[in-house]
Amino acid sequence: MRRWLLAALLALPLHAMAQGIDLSQGGPVDVTASDGIEWRQAEQVVIARGNARAIRGSVTVFADRLLARYRPQARPGEAQTGAVRPAAAAGSPDQALGGGANEIWRLEAEGNVRIVTETDTARGDRAVYDIDQAVLVLTGRGDLSLTTPSQLITARDSLEYWSARKMAVARGNAVVVDNAEGGRRIAGDTLVSYMLDGPGQGNAAPAPPPVAAKPGERPVPGQGKVDRVEAFGNVEIRTATDVVRGDRGVYSAQTGMARLLGNVRITRTDNQINGQEAIVNLRTNVARLVSAPGARVQGLIMPNQDQERSGRQEPGRGASPQPATPERRGR
Repeated sequence: MRRWLLAALLALPLHAMAQGIDLSQGGPVDVTASDGIEWRQAEQVVIARGNARAIRGSVTVFADRLLARYRPQARPGEAQTGAVRPAAAAGSPDQALGGGANEIWRLEAEGNVRIVTETDTARGDRAVYDIDQAVLVLTGRGDLSLTTPSQLITARDSLEYWSARKMAVARGNAVVVDNAEGGRRIAGDTLVSYMLDGPGQGNAAPAPPPVAAKPGERPVPGQGKVDRVEAFGNVEIRTATDVVRGDRGVYSAQTGMARLLGNVRITRTDNQINGQEAIVNLRTNVARLVSAPGARVQGLIMPNQDQERSGRQEPGRGASPQPATPERRGR
């Protein structure tokens, strides 16, 4: 097992403290690998192979292969002139790693990638972390996921996590499950999920510790919980009785409300009504179709369909639920 402590050469720029998956924080990088670690001076890259692992602060990256790409690091005051320090003198990798002349700008992980913090886990076939932008991009063959204490995000094509902005972007058969609200599921071609911590600021103070909820109370919002989800393309939201689809929409975890726009369809069993806008209350399971002035609402209503199928009403059961009804919004 090879192990290097990439402290000076692979020093990363310091930013404000943040939560979640964030490799842009200062401190050494502890790298281990079972098949060795290679230093390529000409390419300015360090490669770890075989059960590779990189630890920085509270973030651990596991992969079959890890690549740390570095560049010359500017001295204080040199940013204005554009001058940079020369790389450390050629020699053994250990000498270069102690040179203190370079900084990592990109970390790549390949094969069985798993990125873990105390609360979050991201998975994919390949991961690229841009240090300057504090952005993680996961790609693979459809098994992409980001798990936090309050949500599960999955995607087929790519999954991005912008740690400074507390934002995740899932593309391709994307799904967000809000576990803090009983497993609510929002699906679409592209989903953008925002967390309650808010956008990161260069001089922002660390967020206060979470406040534990009392028995019987709901958890206090914040600390990585879902704020809202914006959905684009083939959007689908399900309630206990209805399936609501549209071209785009937005879901607020704080209110439990969702708004869908464009080719909206509300379906309950065989009943369906169509329009251009719908408001869904996911806490009361009520979906309403809102029609714009001059627009028509269409629907296919199958009354008493359960009784027609069975030929009689079962004892102790009432009539089948009525479909969601349109509501005309005044101007």
